[in-house]
Amino acid sequence: MAAPIARCPLPRFCRRLCFSRRAELRFNSTEALRERQAPGSEPDVETGTRKKTFSEVLAERQEQAQRTVLINCPSKISEKKLLKYLSSHGTIRNHFFYETHGVYAVIEFSGLDSIASLQEATGTPQFEDDCPIPFKSRILTLTLKNPPSQASEKIHFHKQTTVPVGELMNALCNSDSVSDQLQMLTEKYQLTEENTKLRFLACSLIQDIAGAYFPDCIVKPFGSSVNTFGKLGCDLDMFLDLDDIRKNAARRKTGPFNIEYQMKRVPSQRIATQRILSVIGEFIDNFGPGCVSVQKILNARCPLVKFSHQPSGFQCDLTANNRIAMRSTELLYIYGSLDSRVRALVFGVRCWARTHGITSSIPGPWITNFALTMMVLFFLQKRQPAIVPTLDQLKELADMEDKQIIEGYDCTFVSNLNKIKPTENTETLDVLLSDFFEYFGNFAFNKYSLNVRKGKEQNKPEASALYIQNPFEQSLNISKNVNATQLERFVSLARESAWLLQKEGEGPSSSRSQPWGLAALLQSSGISNASKGTKRKRGPASERIKSLLDSLKINTNIGKRPFGTQVW
Repeated sequence: MAAPIARCPLPRFCRRLCFSRRAELRFNSTEALRERQAPGSEPDVETGTRKKTFSEVLAERQEQAQRTVLINCPSKISEKKLLKYLSSHGTIRNHFFYETHGVYAVIEFSGLDSIASLQEATGTPQFEDDCPIPFKSRILTLTLKNPPSQASEKIHFHKQTTVPVGELMNALCNSDSVSDQLQMLTEKYQLTEENTKLRFLACSLIQDIAGAYFPDCIVKPFGSSVNTFGKLGCDLDMFLDLDDIRKNAARRKTGPFNIEYQMKRVPSQRIATQRILSVIGEFIDNFGPGCVSVQKILNARCPLVKFSHQPSGFQCDLTANNRIAMRSTELLYIYGSLDSRVRALVFGVRCWARTHGITSSIPGPWITNFALTMMVLFFLQKRQPAIVPTLDQLKELADMEDKQIIEGYDCTFVSNLNKIKPTENTETLDVLLSDFFEYFGNFAFNKYSLNVRKGKEQNKPEASALYIQNPFEQSLNISKNVNATQLERFVSLARESAWLLQKEGEGPSSSRSQPWGLAALLQSSGISNASKGTKRKRGPASERIKSLLDSLKINTNIGKRPFGTQVW
């Protein structure tokens, strides 16, 4: 068990004085934040004054993706000539270009008949030594019969990755407050409208493959891709939804008879999921255009197929029978849509954690992004007044249509954002970020667990270093993998970060030549020099090797991670 931790050295009233200048702008800053919308919630998040539900936004995105094709283009393509040619097959509603393994154009038509017309005009490739597998998808390759001698007009490529660190640090240093810095970080790191469209298109393309076996199936993105907390470059989690097939297979009224499909039977739902993913994985590996490095990980707690989708540039995880993860995604979507400060604080904390090795791309004893997000939500529930409601409060607002019991777990909460009363809390992000670090730098992790369902700490039911209760599967600890060493590192860094923000409470210097605020927190040397010369101790090489060995053991449980745990 970790030793008790001394309180943050700077008294609370001093910190309040440090923030007095920015507190004058608190109300206006908060109101401006509330006006910002998450790009993942487009298109048309509001109908009149009514905000669309998560399911409505998902359905619109999926329908949009079905009307879209992906075209690999030559580097010297003329955008005008390309659009003119494609317009002969139907009206183009939207388009954009990006670069990954070549130049690609995403073309959204106004109707499905336009795609059918284009496919009728598309031929089968001819190779000198190889033989093509004749699976026709909506990924096409366009070549020029008479390539131009010089490049055509310059094409704008939409970014698919985050900005370089140097550019980010300069932008942060030139901001006027920590609030502005967090907003800047969120705007530069969040998923763009184009990247979100590409994610839904990638799911739609995999749905075309799965549809060869299950015509009524739907492949949906879940996790960071759609919960409003996704960062450019994060993995794409896919959910193969066969629920509509089961509904269609249910008994219908047929007079004096019952008529059903004949289907194979297996002993359990898990075995059925494993067999389905095994076959889909084989199809993706053998016939899926641009799908490489396919791994079928079927013995994990949540069976999945991992692969790289080269045309989109995404690393993908395909699962099935994972409805709790979809429900959890919607819950985070609601929290991220209620108040823009939620997303800004989560983005800032996650980036800070990744910079200092608190999170990692390697499975192991590190804190995950999902756990960090739950910690931010818990902290915001504890504010006076609360900034976000508890899960139990969201459940109280639910109606009969919202009721969902999945695998025996109560996953009920309100889906209509318009029923949730906005918070009266007007604290700035300057105050919230500093208080977050101070709160968890002094939290009694050795005694209490975090419960976002009730919004309060509870006695720990087991001896795990960090205990964060799963919001739906309440007997599970989503941070069970975290060991005492990693928790102590988090607490130590949180205290030092709180000290640095309190010390710099007056804001940037007039010259803005030195990193300050969030920029200082994101420097590896900034925090260690902040606490009056107190240096953060790094574990010896043997401890780091031990952590890596532990991660290899935990890696055998790949697939057990909750949704949305992509690292920064």
